[in-house]
Amino acid sequence: MYKKTRLNNGLRIITKRLSTMQSLSLGIWINIGGRFESVAQKGISHFLEHLLFKGSKKYSCRSIKESIEGVGGALNAFTSEELTCYLVKIPSRYLVCALDILSDMVLNPSLKPADMKKEKTVILEELKMYKDLPQSYVYELLDELLWPNQALGSPVIGTVESVSNINRNTLGSFRQAYYTPANIVVAAAGLLDHDLLVKKVSAIFSGRSCGRINTFAAACDGQVKQQLKIFHKDTEQTHMALGFCALRRDHPLRHAQAILHIILGANMSSRLFNEVREKRGLAYEIGTGLKRYFDTGAFLVHAGIDNRKVVPCLELIFKELGKIKNKPVSCNEFKRAKEFYLGQLMLALEDTMEYMLWIGESTACLDKAYTLEEVVKEVNEVSVSDVREVSRQVFKREKINLALIGPLEKEQKKIYAKLNLA
Repeated sequence: MYKKTRLNNGLRIITKRLSTMQSLSLGIWINIGGRFESVAQKGISHFLEHLLFKGSKKYSCRSIKESIEGVGGALNAFTSEELTCYLVKIPSRYLVCALDILSDMVLNPSLKPADMKKEKTVILEELKMYKDLPQSYVYELLDELLWPNQALGSPVIGTVESVSNINRNTLGSFRQAYYTPANIVVAAAGLLDHDLLVKKVSAIFSGRSCGRINTFAAACDGQVKQQLKIFHKDTEQTHMALGFCALRRDHPLRHAQAILHIILGANMSSRLFNEVREKRGLAYEIGTGLKRYFDTGAFLVHAGIDNRKVVPCLELIFKELGKIKNKPVSCNEFKRAKEFYLGQLMLALEDTMEYMLWIGESTACLDKAYTLEEVVKEVNEVSVSDVREVSRQVFKREKINLALIGPLEKEQKKIYAKLNLA
């Protein structure tokens, strides 16, 4: 289903040919992100990602954008806790052009002092923006509870202090140390020729030495009691993020955890949406989410709650989490959740970009790419008891982490009492 090649210097190439498409999506993935960074360096991966768009040895900032957008393509990048990815979606005949641009950005960035100065200002403004958006900032508060004094517990974007202290020398040294072939995956999906891509990638990267495989400190979960963080802010609604440490990326029960997420809060048919919003009107927005990392993960419940209804909303959420631990889901609900899970995946894989992201992330993180057939088989083997087992592993009272932003002075004592923290 996929074609894979590993160069002598460790760089990995994976492709999926989709012969009915007219487009292709290409990504250069690097195993580097927020959790690889020291406290003093926090945000350097994200900063470097921004700067790579400012120009390279062969391309100016303007020509990078015009060369892609001028033929109908789209260019982007992202930095996460474990990965940085530079990506493009383009008409398939421009594969060589797209690869040349992305690779020159990665290998030969200009890193001009003037660009650094301007982009540092942009990122510091981005930091302020997140602080002003309670629906975003509440997750930062939650991460601090889930992984205190750890890289995972601090934002990928960094802090005002760490970003302000980054200079050209540290950026250049960081890129040379971590942007090495042993830590790079080139992934592509769409109308393409694997052998041609390998030939071009090899010509560009084969002269580069392998480098060391990037590593990070293992996550630590020493939580023994509930944790609460309240940020008092005069908002029109209370923003809530509830989190539990959960399963790692490749855990044997990962599909059962995904089905648990769907049943509880992934769509409008979910239990929390139905009970909290539809039946009682306690929140405008309510849902669940998953974070998956190499050695850990998180199960999240997020909500935008009427300021006057925070305590009853929390009571109902905890009631629903307890219910799914203590009573097996019905066969009908279980079947619907499975079908939703597989249906969403199948729909996503009709897009070349989603396909590239799927195989690229999996190859970069696990050195393995699953076929759709493999996932279908694994999901069909998940049982109702598996879902219940995940809920019992994850939803432990002493593992509750709750972050709230809102005008909660009057409600604070009740919230503490609800968590047995009073």
